[in-house]
Amino acid sequence: MTLKVYTSLLLLFLVNSVWTRTVRQVYDELDPEHWSHYTFECPRECFCPPSFPNALYCDNKGLKEIPPIPARIWYLYLQNNQIETVSEKPFVNATHLRWINLNKNKITNSGIESGVLSKLKRLLYLFLEDNELEEVPAPLPVGLEQLRLARNKISRIPEGVFSSLENLTMLDLHQNSLLDSALQSDTFQGLNNLMQLNIAKNSLKKMPLSIPANTLQLFLDNNSIEVIPENYFSAIPKVTFLRLNYNKLSDDGIPPNGFNVSSILDLQLSHNQLTKIPPINAHLEHLHLDHNRIKSVNGTQICPVSISVAEDYGFYGNIPRLRYLRLDGNEIQPPIPLDIMICFQLLQAVII
Repeated sequence: MTLKVYTSLLLLFLVNSVWTRTVRQVYDELDPEHWSHYTFECPRECFCPPSFPNALYCDNKGLKEIPPIPARIWYLYLQNNQIETVSEKPFVNATHLRWINLNKNKITNSGIESGVLSKLKRLLYLFLEDNELEEVPAPLPVGLEQLRLARNKISRIPEGVFSSLENLTMLDLHQNSLLDSALQSDTFQGLNNLMQLNIAKNSLKKMPLSIPANTLQLFLDNNSIEVIPENYFSAIPKVTFLRLNYNKLSDDGIPPNGFNVSSILDLQLSHNQLTKIPPINAHLEHLHLDHNRIKSVNGTQICPVSISVAEDYGFYGNIPRLRYLRLDGNEIQPPIPLDIMICFQLLQAVII
């Protein structure tokens, strides 16, 4: 029971960790002793909720430029506009900004004034999704904790752009135009506290180089990756959630123990070209192998411990922890082999 509760709490933490501080800060207020220093002017294009005086809502207003930001503002919402430029002038007084949402605008790299972002010393969250960026903007605020750049046109990552971002926990680059050549061995250098890296829906053919060692969640879906290098995951010993759906992985592209990694709890390999289940670790809890080319399943072969050990309840600590197994979209015919159930005694769902 203790193990089950611990695992559930761990999964909940990992899935929500990048949001925890966000939710907490949304309800933060400026220290009351500072209120007297601020006036409560509100840009006419925006909405200033009386109950949330350190937030400014300028979203969905058809804006073409950023209005002057009052000094009291911590949270700035500018999404869904027609903004093309980010200049220093609107932010002259906005020295307390923690959060900026500029998603769904028309911002280009040339439209970002040099140094304007790095001058926002207290900024923690920067959202620039669904714009027209062709490279990661630089320089960035050194205190950033989340950087979201999904659905742009990014094909280049400037050298050293992340080197000072020691506090960054989430980097989202999914659905851009990144090639293997854009990810060099030092691209992610400096991201010592990164927890989630999302490079899904790009144009990668190889596993990216030098992923930060503390990464917990690595998302590489919808690329064209064919090979997992030998001992690849030894460099990221804490990786817990690994998504490689919609790639071109075959049996020959996976080393004998490529996914036999004790840290991985959730492994997603759907929509690849596998004909057999690769060796897995006893700690794995969720395995997605749907829509491959697997024809049969042999529980004795894929069991990470011997079947005789799995049968003996006296060795409960050694029983594989797999709880969810998805195999639909293959060529496997029911029923589920008995040795699968003998090995994976904690299974709660099998889709075949």
